[in-house]
Order: sequence, then structure tokens, then C-alpha cells
Amino acid sequence: MKPTSLQHGDEIRVIAPSKSLAIIEKDAREIAAKRLEMLGFRVSFGRRAEERDEFDSSSVEARLADLHEAFHDPNVKGVLAATGGFNANQLLAGLDYKLIQQNPKIFCGYSDITALANAIYAKTGLITYSGPNFSSFGMMNGFEYTLEHFQKCLMDGLPFELSPSSEWSDDSWYRDQQNRRFFPNGGYEAIRYGSGAGRIVGGNLCTLNLLQGTPYMPSLDGAILFLEDDHEVTPETFDRDLQSLLHVPDSNGIRGLVIGRFQRASGMTVEKLQTIIASKPELNHIPVIANADFGHTTPIFTFPIGGYARLEAAPERVQLWIE
Repeated sequence: MKPTSLQHGDEIRVIAPSKSLAIIEKDAREIAAKRLEMLGFRVSFGRRAEERDEFDSSSVEARLADLHEAFHDPNVKGVLAATGGFNANQLLAGLDYKLIQQNPKIFCGYSDITALANAIYAKTGLITYSGPNFSSFGMMNGFEYTLEHFQKCLMDGLPFELSPSSEWSDDSWYRDQQNRRFFPNGGYEAIRYGSGAGRIVGGNLCTLNLLQGTPYMPSLDGAILFLEDDHEVTPETFDRDLQSLLHVPDSNGIRGLVIGRFQRASGMTVEKLQTIIASKPELNHIPVIANADFGHTTPIFTFPIGGYARLEAAPERVQLWIE
């Protein structure tokens, strides 16, 4: 079930299903709201989005109420997470999946929002989106690629190729908007050659793994996995987290693996990643690529969880399409 693409004049509701909107600096919020308005949207906020407790979040009840109100309101056409965090999976048992299914609309965010996006898809069949949070729109510089692919995926609604960005950054941009450091992007790394097509499942790996063994885990049969992790991961923890996912009973139906760019603090290198992938016989016969533009570096592309991807990895060229 694909939600209607966003159009000029649509209302986007910002909610905080993980960390509070209150942790985002006022100037970044203003930039984010203005950028969305320049796209032609009307921006509204959940009534409880600024509530903040000792964990920089809010109660389960408050977060559920804002999410349910956003899906129930017929004027709201898109729901955007304020930011990520650690506790979005607290909401899974309390979500009104019937309400969401009966009121399909765009739901977008990344990082901790992976838990909600994949659970909603698994329980309702509604395609959700891994893409920029509201806070991401507060980035002053280096946001062009992110904005372009947000529009391609959520507004244009047409098949498109995910070509690599020209440069990338790993800095804490929200702490210093003026002094940014960008690196040339070498493009995709083909770890395993081949071709595959299937439904997209994934996002943040350690968050996705929280769904294992629960009713909220999407099927991996026929899936193209999109996986990334943040600065807290190491090659060793990524290895075991990936192996854990490959132990899911229907993982033998995975048709391809796309790995997002690692942050420098992870210590991951191409050589280490090649060693990790080589240790997984489950991946021997499917295409595997890395250094894709999604995750916790910038910029990022938006992709549909439950949508279809086509991947072709050859020595001369890698192509990744959203269909």
C-alpha cells in the first residue's frame, strides 16, 4: 500500500516519537520549517512534541497520542519525525495499526525511527520512508542532495536511480553550522557482484534487530536489505549484528544488501568490511554494495521501506534503482 505523494499545499505534521523536539535548537527549527515551507508545505507540530523528560524524550502515552492524532487528521498528508533517539520501540505495542492502515499517509524519519517504519510496514502493509528527520532540514550547508532525493521519493513518485553524492561530511553540523568539512565521495563499493530486485527492508541495523522475534519484524524473504549504523558501532559489533539478522529464519530469501556509509569513528574500512562479508556464506550468491548515501553521515537519500529496489553490482559499475 503506497501512500499518496506529497504535493504543494500539503500539511506536514512534525511529531517526536523518540527524542523530544525540545532538544533541537531554535535557529535550526526555524531553518527547517522555512525550508519545508519553501517546498510548498504547511508545517504543524504535535501538541506534545516539546515535552521533555530526564531521557530527553516524553511519556509513551504522549508520543502515541501525537502519532495517532497525525494519522487521524485528514488535513495532514505527511508525518515527519523530529529526530532520532533510543526508545521508539516503546510505542510498538500501543500503536493503533488499524487507524494507520485506514488513513495511509507519508511517514518519514531515520535512525531510531527504523523501529516504527518497519513495524508499521510489517503490520499494515503501508510503505514508510527512511529519510531526513525534521531536524535534518535545519542544516544550512551540504543539504542539496538530501533535499533533491526527498523530493524524488516523496513528491515525484517516479522510479529513479540512486547515484552517489559528489561529497560527504561526518561532522556534528548542528553544533557549528559555519565550519563544515566535506570529503570527495568515491562512490559505491561493490563487495559482492551480481544483480537482484525485491522489497526494501531496513534502516539502522541495531534498531532493526530490536524487532527480531516480535510481531513487528518484516519478512526478509524477497528483500533487498538497506542497513547502516552510527558512530557507536565498531567492525566487531557490526559483524555480530549482521550475523544475528542473517539468522532470522526467512533470511535465506534475501536478494541483495546495500550498506550505508560508516562514520569515521566506527573504525570500519573497506578491507574490514570485505572480511566481514566474506565470513557470511549466506551472502555468497547475492549482490552486496557499501558506501551508499544513507545513515548517520550527510547527505542522505530517502528510500521506501516496502517499496522495490533493483541492484546491479559489477566490477565496472554499480547501479541502484528505486522502482
